[in-house]
Parts: sequence; C-alpha cells; structure tokens
Amino acid sequence: MRVLVVDDEVPARARLIRLLESLGPPYEVVGEAANGIEALACCRRLEVELLLLDVRMPGMDGLELAAELGRWQPPPAIIFTTAYSEHALDAFDSQAVDYLLKPVRAERLERALERARSPTRAQLQVLTGADEPHLSYSLGGSLHRLALSEVLYFRAEQKYVVVRHRGGEGLLEETLKSLEERFAPYLIRIHRNALVSRGALSGLVRREGGRVFATLRDCGQELEVSRRHLPALRRLLKSG
Repeated sequence: MRVLVVDDEVPARARLIRLLESLGPPYEVVGEAANGIEALACCRRLEVELLLLDVRMPGMDGLELAAELGRWQPPPAIIFTTAYSEHALDAFDSQAVDYLLKPVRAERLERALERARSPTRAQLQVLTGADEPHLSYSLGGSLHRLALSEVLYFRAEQKYVVVRHRGGEGLLEETLKSLEERFAPYLIRIHRNALVSRGALSGLVRREGGRVFATLRDCGQELEVSRRHLPALRRLLKSG
C-alpha cells in the first residue's frame, strides 16, 4: 500500500515514517509533505493509495485536502493524525478510515492501517455505485466508523445507546428516535428501548410467562419484543 505522510512538523513526519518502515510490507512510504498543497501535488504524481494526514496545517489544512481528494475517482484512503480530539467528528464526516491522536502509538497505527486495506465508503461508491449508510460510535475513547449493514441492534441504556455489531459493540450519543428516523428502511423497533436491523432478524421465540423474544443472526442474544410492536414484527418476518 503506497502511503504519503503529511504533517507540517518534521519530527511528527519522521516518527510516522519510522513506524511505517518498522511494519514493512505491504506498506510503502512513497513520499512526505508539509501541507495540503504539497500533498495534493504528491498525490497527482505518486499514485498514493493512503494518506496519514494531519488536520491543522498552514495553507490548505487536512480537512480541506480530504474534501478535494474525496472528489477523485476513486479517492485515496485517509487516516487523520492530530493532537486535537475535537476534530474527530469533522474527520469522520470527511469519510476518513480512522482518526489517531498524537503521539501515535505503533499498535494503534497498525490497527488503523489494517482498516485502510479495506475499501473506504467513497471507494465503494465508485466500485458499486452504492452509498451505504454509515455511523460513528465510541469505544475506548476513540471514534470508529461502522457500516449500517454490520449493525445487529441498538439498545438504550441510561443516557447512551449501545450499538451491537458483528465485530463487538460501542456507544452512541444519539437517541433511538433519531436513529429510527435516519435509518427507517433498515431498522425496525421491537421495544421502546430497542431497534433491530431488519436483515439480522431470524425469528421469534416465546418464553415462560408468554414473553416473546426476537432471535438474531450472528448473535446468540435474544431481545424482548413488546406487545405493541409484535404485530409489525410478525408481518415483517412473514413477508420474508
């Protein structure tokens, strides 16, 4: 994977290059740049596949560069690297693969690089013509980007919403109501505290006391279904 390191601070660029070189193949550092203008020229000249991109830089900053590269067909993948955590949401709005806080740790960089080897949302749009919905969730103090097709269910717990997906779970600072409105074609409400991915539903099971639970594919957990939402859920399952 051909990598361009972009940062206005020489020591920061040197550290990232050392980390990349220690990892070796399939990662190859093909250049470095001190700002967005230099990076854009490098991308045009060097067939860059991935940028390790600082956010705050003089002239064209990282977010501006990401917006410009997002118009390419297909665009290179981007991992943002910065000391300012408040830029995280802007970074994910730019369809970045990941967001790393400085000083970047080797193991965290390696995980981000592994994610970058899969096609990004923008790249998939070019390859398939599809615009798959995504969302961002927090885990261990970091933000992660998740395709809606990977979601099994959302469940409200106190002031947060837990998202359970095929790779684990995380937290959202978003209400079930707003999720239901945003992703209505993909989700169905089964309880006042739970939304389930339509594609993850596999059936219904009745337990002691007449309580009904939804069973899910790729998940051993059962979720209780309220009487209010049971008829709609039955209709969905009967329709296939």
